[in-house]
Amino acid sequence: MTSETLFDYQPKYVTTAPEVHHSTVRRSRFHKGIILLLVISGLMSVYAIQLAKLQIIQGEYNRLWAETNRLRLAPVPAKRGEIVDRKGEVLATSRLSRSVYLWPQEQSPEQWQKTTKQLSGILKISETKIIEQLEKAGYRSRLPVRIYQDINPSMFVALAEEMGKSRGIEIRGESRRYYPHNTLASHLLGYIGEATLEELEANPDYPMGMIVGKTGIENKANSELEGVWGNRLVEVDAKGNEIQELGLQSPVSGKPVELTLDYKLQKIAEEKLGDRRGAAVAIDVRTGAILVMANSPSFNPNFFTRQLTAKEWNRLQGAENPLLNRAMQGYPPGSTFKVVTATAGIESGKFKPNSKLMTSASITVGNTSFHEYNDAGYGVIGFQKALTVSSNTFFYQVGMKAGPEQISKWGRELGIGGSINLDILGLDSGNHGQIPTPAEKEKNYGEPWYVGDTVSMSIGQGLVLVTPLELAVMTSTVANGGWRVQPHLLASQTNTPETERVKTSISPATLNVIRQGLISVVKEGTGRRLNDGSIPLTGGKTGTVEIPGKPDNSMYIAFGPADKPEIAIAVAVEAGGYGSVSAAPIAHEIFKAYFGPPKPKPAAQKK
Repeated sequence: MTSETLFDYQPKYVTTAPEVHHSTVRRSRFHKGIILLLVISGLMSVYAIQLAKLQIIQGEYNRLWAETNRLRLAPVPAKRGEIVDRKGEVLATSRLSRSVYLWPQEQSPEQWQKTTKQLSGILKISETKIIEQLEKAGYRSRLPVRIYQDINPSMFVALAEEMGKSRGIEIRGESRRYYPHNTLASHLLGYIGEATLEELEANPDYPMGMIVGKTGIENKANSELEGVWGNRLVEVDAKGNEIQELGLQSPVSGKPVELTLDYKLQKIAEEKLGDRRGAAVAIDVRTGAILVMANSPSFNPNFFTRQLTAKEWNRLQGAENPLLNRAMQGYPPGSTFKVVTATAGIESGKFKPNSKLMTSASITVGNTSFHEYNDAGYGVIGFQKALTVSSNTFFYQVGMKAGPEQISKWGRELGIGGSINLDILGLDSGNHGQIPTPAEKEKNYGEPWYVGDTVSMSIGQGLVLVTPLELAVMTSTVANGGWRVQPHLLASQTNTPETERVKTSISPATLNVIRQGLISVVKEGTGRRLNDGSIPLTGGKTGTVEIPGKPDNSMYIAFGPADKPEIAIAVAVEAGGYGSVSAAPIAHEIFKAYFGPPKPKPAAQKK
């Protein structure tokens, strides 16, 4: 055997180059497969863990979340309590209406932008206002937002069509505030509106969209009138449509509120004021209960139960200022203020009830002449005659002798300038009158007091301002024997400690001479038109107030019957001229409505 034979060996598994390449590729694919399998397994593990978390750990939470999306809690407004007059006449009530609600979470902000364009055209309100209400509630809110109240039939049809295209729109029947007599007593009743954010925060029990009283009795008695809203638990489908009602928490209606107001008298007073600016007030002289508080111009509180139109809003903000309660705004009282001057003159000790003074065509103070009412004197007269003929020169002398401090003091005693509590009424924009002293004039106006100021004050001109409500209280104090009553509007306040009348320090002799003077005004003076037999004999005093650059204001105060007073009245008519021409006839009509037709005299018996 040769060496060549011994070493002639060929390996059995020698791999060629192509085979090596294919082997490398197979190993690479294998490794990639393993990696891919691991990635898939990892992802599956993540999903499995998340699923376990959702089902086991957060299962109860997610179940409740799904239920929340399926169920809705919808507030049910309570019927607001009625407001009635002293005889049960309904002044404010509620009636069924339809309102439009949006459910914010049913659409995205972008979708709502498109939907509001359609709603704006149907409801005639701006897109911006709708969006503002949605944003205020929040787009994730699960509570509905009311965007419009009391839709009309054409709106209802158009909205029904839109609801088929868009989610989250609901038309809901609910109770709506209604004032059956429209403008009647609107300044007293006030108006309602949706609770502000501050009101919602102050009252955690209020639901979104809660209706509350904003002014007047609606505001003062809101806790009694508002009731308690209920809730409906409803099931909805994927589009937000109601499937069924699952539960109902019934609302609790508000309680009725009775006023001292007399509907018949109020209606007469407002009708006789007509479209003239002014006010009329009538109170019970025994209790202070307000029977009439009429204002002109007025407004319709029904406007505030829905969206105000631009025209309505502009009128409310116009120069006529129909929202102003003129019965509680100060007017120069003119000759009606001579009641105060007479009281101050006698009670100051400067005069006696039977004192007499010489009157003349005018008196001169410094370089200024102050004229008599009729440009001629009445000779020597006393307080009763001076009130009957309304002598200016008589009261000039009384006022200068008594002095402004005494006039201010006894004016307050009679009920003017802050001696009655306006908070009890709960009305807005009400003021006290003013009878400034020299010190108060210098403090408030930065000017000294002149004798001419006292002369003007004596006949209710100059710086003196008195509200019609205060004039009614002043007249009542004279009529009832010196008791200053507290005006109020809620029947529940009558004859209670908070409205208890106050005995003034005015002497009976002073009150008697003034009362007789006012009765003489009706018997033979400027108020004799009221002595026509249509009503019992009354007492009264006219006032014609000069307003620089404008027509004179017309004023009248009255009480009746003369022998046993029950009611006191004060009337102011801006630019009405003589008190006997514009203001007194309104008081006459109120008296007629109060007393009713005159009773026939009994037939004479035959002998």
